[in-house]
Amino acid sequence: MTDELDSVMGGVRMGVNVDIKRSDGRIHSAVVSGINVDTKSVTVEWFERGETKGKEIELEQILGLNEDLAPISSDTASVLPSKKKKYVPRQSLTVVNTKAAPGVTGAVSGIPGVPKRNPGRQTNIVPTNGQNKEQALQNLNGSKIPQNSQGGQAKVESMPPPKQVPSIAPARGAAVQGGNRRRSNVVKEVEKLKDNREKRRAQQAQTVEGQEHIRNKDTGNPNWEFLQMILEYKDDLECTPLQDGDPIADHRITVCIRKRPMNQKELKKKEVDVVTVPTKDKITIHEPKSKVDLTKYLENQQFRFDCAFDENASNELVYKYTARSLVQSIFEGGMATCFAYGQTGSGKTHTMGGEFHGKTQDSNNGIYAFATRDVFKLLKSPKYKNNNLVVSCSYFEIYSGKVFDLLSGKNKLRVLEDGKQQVVIVGLTETEVESVEDVLELITSGNNLRTSGQTSANAHSSRSHAVFQIVLRLNNRKKPLYGKFSLIDLAGNERGADTSSADRQTRMEGAEINKSLLALKECIRALGRKGAHLPFRASKLTQVLRDSFVGDKVRTCMIAMISPSLSSCEHTLNTLRYADRVKELGVKDPTRGGNNEGVMMDCEDDLGDMMDDEGGMMEDDALSHEDSGLAQLRSLNDGECSVDWYNFQESVAHLQILEEDVVENHNNLLVTMEGWLQQDAALLTMTNDVDYDQDAYAQRLEEMITEKQEALEALREKTKAFRACLSEEEAQSKIRRN
Repeated sequence: MTDELDSVMGGVRMGVNVDIKRSDGRIHSAVVSGINVDTKSVTVEWFERGETKGKEIELEQILGLNEDLAPISSDTASVLPSKKKKYVPRQSLTVVNTKAAPGVTGAVSGIPGVPKRNPGRQTNIVPTNGQNKEQALQNLNGSKIPQNSQGGQAKVESMPPPKQVPSIAPARGAAVQGGNRRRSNVVKEVEKLKDNREKRRAQQAQTVEGQEHIRNKDTGNPNWEFLQMILEYKDDLECTPLQDGDPIADHRITVCIRKRPMNQKELKKKEVDVVTVPTKDKITIHEPKSKVDLTKYLENQQFRFDCAFDENASNELVYKYTARSLVQSIFEGGMATCFAYGQTGSGKTHTMGGEFHGKTQDSNNGIYAFATRDVFKLLKSPKYKNNNLVVSCSYFEIYSGKVFDLLSGKNKLRVLEDGKQQVVIVGLTETEVESVEDVLELITSGNNLRTSGQTSANAHSSRSHAVFQIVLRLNNRKKPLYGKFSLIDLAGNERGADTSSADRQTRMEGAEINKSLLALKECIRALGRKGAHLPFRASKLTQVLRDSFVGDKVRTCMIAMISPSLSSCEHTLNTLRYADRVKELGVKDPTRGGNNEGVMMDCEDDLGDMMDDEGGMMEDDALSHEDSGLAQLRSLNDGECSVDWYNFQESVAHLQILEEDVVENHNNLLVTMEGWLQQDAALLTMTNDVDYDQDAYAQRLEEMITEKQEALEALREKTKAFRACLSEEEAQSKIRRN
């Protein structure tokens, strides 16, 4: 067992001091406290900073640092004596006592007068300064007898060389060798540290040289470090973008992302492209970050959607994988909606309406035109040509909670609900069309009237939701609705930066846009959860599109547009999170049962509270209903809607209601005044008679004046309340800005 232990562990034993190497490169001594032959490992302990520490080290590492403890090989064993060999003492040698008294002689091997040496002790002859090594050997072998003080010589017996026996001399040699080894290990470590330092400095110099090369290559780019990180990230990717011919998925709710290319303004400013579309359904945002020590790094955030289009995708390819399948559904009696969502300047109007050539828009290659062509193509197909259908179009915009008709000179429209609980846009122009050219002409005339304004993202920004509807009706006397395709170009999704410090009009625009987008998201999510409540009253946009969120034959597609530049990174992430939230719950909600009829029942229950007893038409502008819609949005988006947001939206909604009330009363007063003018004219005609009744004239005139005073006073009180609300909103906005 001992032989086996020696062959494996060598000289490593319990209590032996060995050199160990720490993880930081330090080498120091430690004591062996445990040995594991099976795992060939050793447990060592040492004392450091007032406490005992220990660790388990592989045997190979111990033997590498302590070569003198390595197991003895077969070649070495033939030279060294066996440890089991019995000790044989060497023969006695003559010891010359130079200080002995004269005449005293010693004896060797029985010669009397010479004492015998201790056989267990060896004699090491060290030559003096007056002797060389050869003389010392001659004295040892008896070739020359040293003389005593009398000049005589002592006779000694010639002895053979002594046999080699274990002694402490080799141990001393090993100790000297161990010291040299320790010094050599320290020298090796110093040399290794020196080599590592030189390599590190060479790598740093190479990195600096590469950075200088990149900086010189793209002179003046302040974000060259981020650009280099993005390029290195893309080098490891295998991009397989969406190609024409890939299978088309069929979903009830489809959410797609489109990345626009860099524009000339961004290229001139040397903006960095922070958006990568590696596959047909994934997108990566390289968000620039900085650590506390100002070290720059990238946070690569990945999103997944039904489709992802890169900057090389055309409008036709986008239409094919998004809205094309929806056209087929309206010929089956369904309601379809397609939304273009994103930051101002991200390409929404470009995608929906067509490409821009300078300031002129080509309406022939937008989703509006592609959808219209497919509608007329299917209308003439053998499958549907006998359905006796006619096609008509309407085009309106929603701006600050108000609806304007873009096909009739931008007339203001009223949104009402009839006795059948259907939302009706009173006075909306619906024009029958016979060809694609007729539709494009309507779109072009409507786009010229659409409201736009300047924002921080775009000098010519669409600040309203544009809703273009393709309607199929049965060709009979009543012309009932058969199917409808609504294509919505949403307003920009800017948040606080564009609205917090602007004037009141821009603040109200931003508040209405954000509220309508939030309500739209919840309506689409409710569409994916059968039986969920539909909060369509929360905004004017979802109210007019209510019939597109209810029923079994409802389909929705959202195309989220994103800008690729570094300066738009925050808006891009907001757009992607919004789109991801829409698709997140696009499955059946396990906590709610039932079918789509449950959605209708929930809506009907809410509608019943606002219908009058006679079931007539009434306007959905009551403050309580608006408050309930805001409360629903806040409860559904608890983490997104703060108390300040709710209070601000509530004040804006109250302001809009007072505004419409004042305008409506003013309009009614004008109509009433026309009647007053006729009554005044008749009263004056009465005075032309010679014998007219003066008392009757005075009484009638007084009654008319009182009636006018009451009407004007009522309008005055409403106007005062409206002005007070405006002042309160202005004060609250200053508090928020400060």
